[in-house]
Amino acid sequence: MHPQLPMTVDGVSEYTFANLYLFRRRYRYRVSRIQDKTFIISGIQPPPKDLSQRERTFFYTPCAVPGRGILQELFKTHDYWKGISDSLLTPNRDRLEEWGLIFDEDRDNFDYLYLRNDLADLPGKKYHKKRNLVSQFHNNYASWEARPLTAELVPVALEILEKWREQKGFDGDFLAATEALRQFEGLFLQGMVYWVNEKPAAWCLGERLARGRMFAVHFEKALEEFKGIYQFVNQHYAGSLPNYYVHINREQDLGDQGLRQAKMTYRPCGFVRKFTGHWD
Repeated sequence: MHPQLPMTVDGVSEYTFANLYLFRRRYRYRVSRIQDKTFIISGIQPPPKDLSQRERTFFYTPCAVPGRGILQELFKTHDYWKGISDSLLTPNRDRLEEWGLIFDEDRDNFDYLYLRNDLADLPGKKYHKKRNLVSQFHNNYASWEARPLTAELVPVALEILEKWREQKGFDGDFLAATEALRQFEGLFLQGMVYWVNEKPAAWCLGERLARGRMFAVHFEKALEEFKGIYQFVNQHYAGSLPNYYVHINREQDLGDQGLRQAKMTYRPCGFVRKFTGHWD
């Protein structure tokens, strides 16, 4: 893991070695480097399955804005500049726009930010429904157990993941989640495995971001037979994290309206805003 990636101040969820590595096949990432400045990460955005659109090529610059000449060369082989964070764009925007670049908010890829204390405590009226679901979970199930993920527990988590896929009827991020579990130690990920009434029921996995002030939850899988399990895991895991994590980053909704609604019900305190760029 390069030390610059988790040190970026905004906490862009894509900009960790683990995330880039785990989704390298989906986006066909290639990495190059401008010495002492930034990485150039090239990728290919798959077209929507229900639309007859071509693949689109993009590039990330996680740690700095390249010079004008490098950008001009990049746009010869890429359709757009993706994942531009506030901290990169704001101090450079006037100069970049003078060069002829146009920037748009990429709302579908905004990361959702929550105060760790809010998710752990579910305070006030705004979390009334969430508290009720967690209470119902405790009332419905006589016992539960949570254990930090270790190598010995990976087979249990994989069993839950396989059942999750069967229940959903589609793969989703199954391959990336499988690889994340099998390589969590080498990828510097950490998480928790849950049992309900002595049955494997859920797991979650994530990592630190933004110079250690933020924790990103990359994967959260649970079995639907346990009513309220997702709300319970969300609350419990937030409460288990050290107090120095101010925010929890629960990543993007990717334009999925159902997912967007679900993420908004947890009352985000803000977003990690991202922009796309292209030539005028």
